[in-house]
Amino acid sequence: LFRSAISINWTCKGRQMRLTDTAGLRRHSRIEDDLEKLSAADTKRAAFLAQVVVLVLDADAILDKQDLTIARQVLDEGRALIIAVNKWDVVKDKKQAMQTLNERISTSLTQVKGLKTVAVSARTGEGLDKLMQAVLDVYAVWNSRISTGRLNRWLTKMTEQTPPPLSATKRPIPLKYITQAKTRPPTFALFSSNPEKLPESYLRYLIRGLAQDLKIEGVPIRILMRKAKNPYENKGRSSKKNNKKRE
Repeated sequence: LFRSAISINWTCKGRQMRLTDTAGLRRHSRIEDDLEKLSAADTKRAAFLAQVVVLVLDADAILDKQDLTIARQVLDEGRALIIAVNKWDVVKDKKQAMQTLNERISTSLTQVKGLKTVAVSARTGEGLDKLMQAVLDVYAVWNSRISTGRLNRWLTKMTEQTPPPLSATKRPIPLKYITQAKTRPPTFALFSSNPEKLPESYLRYLIRGLAQDLKIEGVPIRILMRKAKNPYENKGRSSKKNNKKRE
């Protein structure tokens, strides 16, 4: 039977929210009929429209290929993501299981630093309070806004520690200033006279710094390169106009 996403309004810790329970997803090669395809499409649609997505994994199958694909798609959509490991009550070596999960995340989901993971048990209720607190915490980070002054002090520190690479003229690519363009997820506009020259590796360095230094870990961060205006361009045009008037 076709299983559609089920949503309810809910209050948790004084906060109004809408909780949506979706059908599980199997590997694409195992989806056999049209109804299951509809169910899978409905699950993805609900996840991509959510603000915070909780990806529930079984403790005996932590972050397989299908799970990683879903997690990457959620992050690419700009959603906040939390990973909940279910059936934690039956895990014998909990320390080893959590270490394995964190190592897999650090090597396979490199686009987000500090992704939150919570161990839970649907049978006993273990960890559910921690899960909901993690949802509220990551939602706050996803909505966070940082002042332009603080951002530019941070940018100065980052470029002093590791200067941008050299341009064709053998000079570091100038980074003029940075400002936050929007939230949900945190998105920043970085201005440079040569924005197209800045390599992806340096952008990744800046994104890691933003997450760690400015406490916006666990959510997608985007940096949009923008062309900085030449302050002398309009002055030059004005001078030409004035000269014509004098003539």
